[in-house]
Amino acid sequence: MKLKSLFWIFTSLLLVILSMLTYFVMQKSSWMFFLLEGLIAITALLLIIFYRKIVKPLHTIGNGMELLKEQDFSSRLSKVGQYEADRVVNVFNRMMEQLKNERLRLREQNSFLDLLINASPMGVIILNYDERITSLNPAAIKVLGIYSEEEVIDKRLSDLDSPLAEELAALSLNDTRTVQLNDANIYRCTYSSFVDQGFQHPFILLESLTDEVMKAEKKAYEKVIRMIAHEVNNTTAGITSTLDTVEMTLAEVENTEDIREVMRICIDRCFSMSRFITNFADVVKIPEPRLCRMNLNELVASCKRFMETICQNRNISINLNLCEELDVVNVDPSLFEQVMVNIIKNAAESIETNGEIYIRTTINPVCLEIADTGKGISKEAATKLFSPFFSTKPTGQGIGLIFIREVLQKHGCTFSLRTYEDGLTRFRILFK
Repeated sequence: MKLKSLFWIFTSLLLVILSMLTYFVMQKSSWMFFLLEGLIAITALLLIIFYRKIVKPLHTIGNGMELLKEQDFSSRLSKVGQYEADRVVNVFNRMMEQLKNERLRLREQNSFLDLLINASPMGVIILNYDERITSLNPAAIKVLGIYSEEEVIDKRLSDLDSPLAEELAALSLNDTRTVQLNDANIYRCTYSSFVDQGFQHPFILLESLTDEVMKAEKKAYEKVIRMIAHEVNNTTAGITSTLDTVEMTLAEVENTEDIREVMRICIDRCFSMSRFITNFADVVKIPEPRLCRMNLNELVASCKRFMETICQNRNISINLNLCEELDVVNVDPSLFEQVMVNIIKNAAESIETNGEIYIRTTINPVCLEIADTGKGISKEAATKLFSPFFSTKPTGQGIGLIFIREVLQKHGCTFSLRTYEDGLTRFRILFK
């Protein structure tokens, strides 16, 4: 029971007792009555003083403790007119003002931090002590290839069907690693932690290095290709011109057919070398796409008819599963057809014989998927697929996937290429 209530109960009982005594004394003697009345007045005065000096300050301080307990930092205590108690009240009010300002400052900081995290181009994944996902920002949702935060909340990274999530699950605390994925994206991944309310919370930062790396990469190989193309073309032009002249001169000389044949082979070889280097030069001259609204299903069907003969010669069938509800997409038809031809050609070359190629389109999301039953792609090769001049084929030049990468990026598409657990290798293209 509160002190103030006890005081009033005690006062009431005391006044009742004194009133009863007064009644009995009135029956005995008048002078004792007046004496008792004076005693009652003095007792009442002392009780008032006791209330103002002790009970009221203690009650006020008790109210302050209740405000602290309820974390109501906007309320203040009133002065009680007692010097020592008012000093305590002043200190308490100043403390409440500081707590209020600190709470507002922290709330503003947290609000700003939330806005900053949500707007950040860096992916942020916050985990709990059990390494389960508690929250992530829009950039992390996009990077992981999911559609909403609810899909992954309370899941471990190892539970997600994502190549990046597999790499992140292998990180240890305070570890930083650069990861290159099978969709040509490169990320710097940092696994760290922060302390909140005395508990350690791990988090992961995902910084995209793709644009910077590709710009530096493209600048480097463009320079190399231009230098090589210039030197090779100048050299082969001089060689072929000389060989032509010598071959025409020897045409009038008897018994020189063999050496003339060798010269013609050398000339053909020079032309082949020139065409070879020109293919590399063409990669760095991809025009900007002229986008127009095209029916994706019609583009796929047209490309299928074009590639069908090549595939039939190797007993490879192309199966279509097209979404009838799919309408149009914004693409450059000539560039995008070349992309599909390259993808189907690569799929066919990965199948030795008697295989299947599956092409399907979906509407939600708008996606084109080309899958094959070929030998698949190893994990080591998957991270290098879109690197310049890298090829898994013995005679490959490593420019096909570079061409595909450049065109799809110019279209604003996201894409991936990997072999799944069902044995199919899928090239997926997602449209904006």
